[in-house]
Amino acid sequence: MRRYGKHTDEDDIRVRPSRRGTRPRTHTRPKHEDAAEGLVLTVDRGRLTCLVEDRTVTAMKARELGRKAVVVGDRVAVVGDLSGAKDTLARVVRVEERTSVLRRTADDNDPYERVIVANADQLAIVTALADPEPRPRLIDRCLVAAFDAGLEPLLVLTKSDLAPAGPLLETYAPLGVRYVVTSRDEWADGSGVEAVRELMRGQVTVCVGHSGVGKTTLVNALVPKRQRATGVVNAVTGRGRHTTTSALALPLPPSPVGEDGWVIDTPGVRSFGLNHIQLSRVIQAFPDLEAGAAECPRACSHNEPGCALDQWVADGHADPARLHSLRRLLATRERREGD
Repeated sequence: MRRYGKHTDEDDIRVRPSRRGTRPRTHTRPKHEDAAEGLVLTVDRGRLTCLVEDRTVTAMKARELGRKAVVVGDRVAVVGDLSGAKDTLARVVRVEERTSVLRRTADDNDPYERVIVANADQLAIVTALADPEPRPRLIDRCLVAAFDAGLEPLLVLTKSDLAPAGPLLETYAPLGVRYVVTSRDEWADGSGVEAVRELMRGQVTVCVGHSGVGKTTLVNALVPKRQRATGVVNAVTGRGRHTTTSALALPLPPSPVGEDGWVIDTPGVRSFGLNHIQLSRVIQAFPDLEAGAAECPRACSHNEPGCALDQWVADGHADPARLHSLRRLLATRERREGD
């Protein structure tokens, strides 16, 4: 039996609506050629604070970016309301190619990489000489991450009035890492701040360190107009309490010579996993050893019998202390950070 008569009209036929809507699908996406350039200053619960020209604009990630993460330091293309007025929202539609990426994993068995910042030039490893005690294994891991990302490492040692810096500096002397030593008295008179600031001029510097070492105190001194909350060290555990919960990029005050820079404060870390690191890239930071490694057996760990680096050093091409330092860094994945 015919449900409808001979002459049916489209309006008479019931059509089940599509779950995907009625708009035709297309793979063509707008190019957003008129998008403004922006710099991501911070990311908080899906909202991105971007610097567009001289304004801070709140934005969200556009759907076409998919699962691609947008992190502090990213250079992005922004469309929409760029006035920066309250309750306005723009869209980040494109992430420009990154010049560097600093990453870590929760531990050495975690396959998920966490991008900390993008487009940094320098990694400042902030470590207290006492209260809390320095953790050389964490410093080693940060150095490995810096070498892997192509960042220039910088050791910032604080609280030198509580303990001498010599023993720790001696450990890292063969690596040739730049360093600055400061005390609480130098923070008070401003000399310590200026010494650190000069090493950050013209650079995008990301500060990393475990809680309680004075990392955020350092950033507050470098950028006095933007004060972030700081904490104290627990007298029982000897560890600091997390007070910084998200990364934040801040511009350094302009200098008389015209060079500026950026400093990025990050939450304190208690672990720095290196599961994502390709150890073969770490040796590229040791040009005096890299040439000798070319003669190593395939997949050589550089710490096993038959490693060509032993003969390379024995022939006088490199300092034995440099090879020892390289092997110590390469072994960080096999050791727990607290050892």
